[in-house]
Amino acid sequence: MQARSFLTALAAAVLSLVLVTTGLLWGLERRSPLHLVDQPLHLPRAARFVPRNAALSLHWLADTARLPAYAQAVAPPRQRRAARDGMRQWRDGAFALAGLDFDAELAGWVGPELSLTLLDASDTPGWVLALTSSDSDGARRFLQRFWQTRSLAGTDLQISSYRGMGLISGRGALVGREPQPLASALIDEDLVLLASGRGVLERVLDVSQLQQQHQLGDEQLGREMAELDHGVALLTASPEALRRWFDLPTALSGLEGMVAALQAENADLLMEGRLRWQETIEAEPWPVQRDLVSGSGGRASLMAQLQNPHRLLDPDEGHPLAQWLGPVLKQRLAQQPAALAVLELDEGPLLWQQQDEGWLLASGHDEPDLSAVDDQLKAQGLAQSDLSGDGESIQVWTRLTRQRGRSAGVEASLALARSTDNDRDWWAETLPALTQRQDVRALEPRLHQWRNLSRLQSAPVQSLMLASTPARAVLAQWQPWSLLQAMAGQTLQSRIQGLSLSLEADRQDEGSSVLPLHARLELG
Repeated sequence: MQARSFLTALAAAVLSLVLVTTGLLWGLERRSPLHLVDQPLHLPRAARFVPRNAALSLHWLADTARLPAYAQAVAPPRQRRAARDGMRQWRDGAFALAGLDFDAELAGWVGPELSLTLLDASDTPGWVLALTSSDSDGARRFLQRFWQTRSLAGTDLQISSYRGMGLISGRGALVGREPQPLASALIDEDLVLLASGRGVLERVLDVSQLQQQHQLGDEQLGREMAELDHGVALLTASPEALRRWFDLPTALSGLEGMVAALQAENADLLMEGRLRWQETIEAEPWPVQRDLVSGSGGRASLMAQLQNPHRLLDPDEGHPLAQWLGPVLKQRLAQQPAALAVLELDEGPLLWQQQDEGWLLASGHDEPDLSAVDDQLKAQGLAQSDLSGDGESIQVWTRLTRQRGRSAGVEASLALARSTDNDRDWWAETLPALTQRQDVRALEPRLHQWRNLSRLQSAPVQSLMLASTPARAVLAQWQPWSLLQAMAGQTLQSRIQGLSLSLEADRQDEGSSVLPLHARLELG
């Protein structure tokens, strides 16, 4: 379990380094020499040593050594010193998890490209860290000092040759942990491979000799990277990694993997990704319908636009979107049977808003059929009646409960309220929630998130926009975010200002199917 904890932490540390630093890099003038993220994606030379079937690979393309200076440059004047010191602490903490002292061992020579590979998604995955050198002799000096330091600390070293390259292996002392097997190789004098043991290192050296097995010769990855275009980092993940580390459901069949680019815009972190299926999706393509977001109102902390929710909730639906999002939606609505009844009957589009006054749904005009909804709610023991006032007619469904004791009688508790306007129907948990549909200005932050998502894609079919509070709750459950806070020595929850995600309609690509996805994390 210690090995699993370390290796998972190593992956999470590098991913967390991407998460924090990207949001700081974009707020610079385009002509500034500090501007790094406006660059085309490319595969670094280290991709030759990354198997195509690796559980996870991350190619970080920015200059790691200068991150504190970048943070200082973009921070407000009064916060520049704290920003510089905080970024240095995060960066140094990430490398410390791999047993490396950045200032003492890396700062003087490490180049701008860094690659991390986890070979499998087991409890003890093998890993490889690739570091480029910024000068002709830096990598060699690093390895000499690296192994000399560990030899003086009592590590037994083994020097061998494999495929004509010299390998050094031993057990390296890790900060706060038991020593773990380590092995290194020097490629062309300027590329260091540091791996979790000699066997792991030999495996990637074998892969480097077979073009059909390593990433550098992967034409499909090249096409996807060209489509993603720009980014500060490139991430790939296998189906096993997506299920184990990214919480995708095991029932999601046929998944081949994910490729994603990490980008920065102002203080936001963007992820543009592609989920790929091994074969063409046989289910009917997901429809792209009109949006209901524009013109809606309410003080929503959560907003979701769902296309064809009836199909999402159909247990017999074979489309990956239903396999993935259907169980999540049902779990979320398990305690809201009235809302679930509307969603199960609606063919979309449907807008779901969550606010202090309760949930609020917007559907197309006269959709779903009112009589069908009434039948569903009657089966739940609810009774329908009408309310009128101020020129508006509202249908309500209540549950009648017999009261006993001194206040004996019948009490009616509201379960659902419905109102209509010219182009949509509104369904709400409470009457105050129904009233909030008219407060467009209070919803502006969610509309801003929607507009940012919409301009990144052509056909969003499912989307979710979260305010700071629910976004913080989501990230608090994610292990890399918890690790990042531990590295920083302070809580970072207050920096999260919002989170938005969306999925496009699936499309076909040379006999397989691709599902584009987009995410934006807003950092303050």
